[in-house]
Amino acid sequence: MTAPVLSIILLSWNTCDLLRDCLRSLTPFPPEWELMVVDNASSDSSAAVVQNEFPYARLIINTENLGFARGNNQGIAASTGDYVLLLNSDTLVKPAALVSLVRFMDEHPDAGAVSPRLLRLDGTPQPYAFGGDPTPGYLLRRGLTQIVFRRHLHDWGTEQLQAVDWVSGACLLVLRAAIEQIGLLDENMFMYFEDNDWCLRIRKAGWKVYYYPQTEIVHLGGQSLKKNPQAQQVYFSSLRYFYRKHYTLWMRVFLASFLPIYRWLSGR
Repeated sequence: MTAPVLSIILLSWNTCDLLRDCLRSLTPFPPEWELMVVDNASSDSSAAVVQNEFPYARLIINTENLGFARGNNQGIAASTGDYVLLLNSDTLVKPAALVSLVRFMDEHPDAGAVSPRLLRLDGTPQPYAFGGDPTPGYLLRRGLTQIVFRRHLHDWGTEQLQAVDWVSGACLLVLRAAIEQIGLLDENMFMYFEDNDWCLRIRKAGWKVYYYPQTEIVHLGGQSLKKNPQAQQVYFSSLRYFYRKHYTLWMRVFLASFLPIYRWLSGR
């Protein structure tokens, strides 16, 4: 049997209605693709919806919430496609958009990963679709740009194809060969910065990471952390781990002293 061209890894946790809408948006589902739905111990009827309404999906049901990285790794390990797509359950994606992403990868042999433009439901660009590695200088520039100029550091409405440091894991297409070279997502990060870490490792291995705004999907999530103290705690825990993993001692010392200022500058 021929291996599928594309493996879609869709992680779900208590997002039954969003999950259903996402899966419906993917129809008609091409026969040369495979779909892996990983349910992180949802207490709603997410698993039943997949079983009853989307029988072509392979369903993995966990008995506890394993987090973003570990849950996606389960799906990646069970998949066989030449390309692997991480896809959030709070997205709306037409198959044609994914065909476009796969074609882009085929036409760019230097690409290890690519992501489309992320749009809000109202059609405006979603912030934090891509960015730079969170070095001290970058975090300072980002925070000051928001305070002084009252705008984001990046133009997420850009029409320009560009190689970037990282793209969002909400819709992240990765070459299987790149994954085999660098390994799976780092499970030491329960949530946040695992996409940044993966993209950094892809780039260190000699591949490029592209933001491809000519293809668009809708992402209903991606909201501010301001109203979720628990998510804020996880965010900064992952940031500190990222620094321990990738940066020098003096940069980690800088982060420890600068973090309260950064939280104030960024409104987090």
